[in-house]
Amino acid sequence: MKRRDLWYKNAIIYCIDVETFQDSNNDGIGDFGGLLMRLEKIASLGYTCIWLLPFYPTPNRDNGYDITDYYAVDPRLGSLGDFVEFVHAARDYGIRVIIDLVVNHTSIEHPWFQDARSDPNSRYRNYYIWSKEKPPDAREGMVFPGVQNTTWTFDRKAQMYYFHRFYNHQADLNTANPEVRDEICKIMGFWLQLGVSGFRIDAAPFLVEMRKVQEPGVSDPYEYLTEFRRFLSWRKGDAVMLAEANVPMKDIPEYFGQGDRMHMLFHFMLNQHLFLALACGEAEPIKRALYMPPPIPETGQWAIFLRNHDEIDLSGLTDEERREVFAAFGPEPEMQIYNRGIRRRLAPMLGGDRRRLELMFSLLFTLPGTPVIWYGDEIGMGEDLSLDERNSVRTPMQWTTEQNAGFSTAPEDALIRPVVSEGPYRYKKINLVNETRDEDSLLNRVERLLRLRKECPEIGYGDWKILEVDQPEVLAHLCEWDGSMVLAVHNLADRPIELTINLENEQIDHLLDLIGDEVRPPSENGSYELDLEAYEYRWLRCIMKPDYAEEASPLPAEARFPQTRYPE
Repeated sequence: MKRRDLWYKNAIIYCIDVETFQDSNNDGIGDFGGLLMRLEKIASLGYTCIWLLPFYPTPNRDNGYDITDYYAVDPRLGSLGDFVEFVHAARDYGIRVIIDLVVNHTSIEHPWFQDARSDPNSRYRNYYIWSKEKPPDAREGMVFPGVQNTTWTFDRKAQMYYFHRFYNHQADLNTANPEVRDEICKIMGFWLQLGVSGFRIDAAPFLVEMRKVQEPGVSDPYEYLTEFRRFLSWRKGDAVMLAEANVPMKDIPEYFGQGDRMHMLFHFMLNQHLFLALACGEAEPIKRALYMPPPIPETGQWAIFLRNHDEIDLSGLTDEERREVFAAFGPEPEMQIYNRGIRRRLAPMLGGDRRRLELMFSLLFTLPGTPVIWYGDEIGMGEDLSLDERNSVRTPMQWTTEQNAGFSTAPEDALIRPVVSEGPYRYKKINLVNETRDEDSLLNRVERLLRLRKECPEIGYGDWKILEVDQPEVLAHLCEWDGSMVLAVHNLADRPIELTINLENEQIDHLLDLIGDEVRPPSENGSYELDLEAYEYRWLRCIMKPDYAEEASPLPAEARFPQTRYPE
């Protein structure tokens, strides 16, 4: 089955924080009116799906992830009507919208929590997790070590401790309570009715964890995920769930299930190994990460990313590997966070080196999975390390050389966050208008790669195979789907390399360079010679032999493209 109907497998996802994208009413805060103003540009760049960070009413102590109402829009950002107008306009441009579903916790200012803490008989008391005594493990399992001190905080009004995996102003919901799960389904149904195409599930492992804690004898704590998927499919058949689940590889099958749980998972392990590979100048870490996960269902998909709104989490690396990545991309203490990650944007991490930036974007678009891009990275925006924690990478979008980078005409001190106005990544130099006008800009290169990716469904839908080559600095892999193949080659070294690729067993007649339009004629023995400059990459379409037919192949695709574990 070719499964061309799985739209998310060939999507290009663009992640946006509404409050820092575009201000339309000059109050210094981005809003849905501003997002609507910029929608045409988003569409012109080729993105097919927008992922919106939380836009719900919030005290905004954690970038909107501390929610006080799941059924409304933060008044600073607009109204429900503005949201629906945006979703409708996006659909007209052929762009789907997915939104953050943050149901691991609420703000302690949420009416549910306020009612729960005020009355032990409240229906909402069991929406949260309480303890009369502070548990002895209160200093274990903190998400933000170095910033958090505990996972249990005493509430004076309730005269009890409440559990919070994240900050103490974000009380965890008790998803073991059927009423809470019913409420989650109502939240999903509400936004599906308003036109969204799915949800990015925030902190998915902690939803499951609550069932393990509250129902220790339950046979399958992951059954929650099946419940949510079943509800989603009933309400909107082609809607998707993209889970934030940075978990051990052995747990991955629990999140995909038999194709009846999450549609997509972020590939955190691949993300950190991409930077390790670039730091050491060898392809082995990428190969290792690609082989790590167990096989996933046909309807499952990995979401591939370079940067997002959080830190680059390097906890999956060894101590030595982590030190190597820190030394290469975040050597100063203020560039690091939570003893595990880097809080920098992509361009400054790579020293503004166009060769390495292009290489990483090419990897993003050719590795098996669905690419996700953090707003501003396509133009090479920088960070502001003077901002607290992860806010360093959440500065306003840099549109023009005008006041406040064209984000807002409000006074500087009224902006939700300051624009980057100094240094090599200042908005006077790095902005979308400048990048659009420069034919050789990073933006125009990313746009071209993005469009090529959409023309290569083999990458999103197909099977993949890593080719063994004679240079450890080079990653070469084939993607095959529906009888068609694409070959991607990447040189991670800072020096030129001469390379031989053996394609003798692939029934390939010749190769077409998709970037340079060069045709490489057949070779007698199926070997192709490539000369790669430092950090150079190639996308090559494999033109099959005239008598080639998939059904005539002695082996099925899954045998010719075995996704086995990494060889020891």
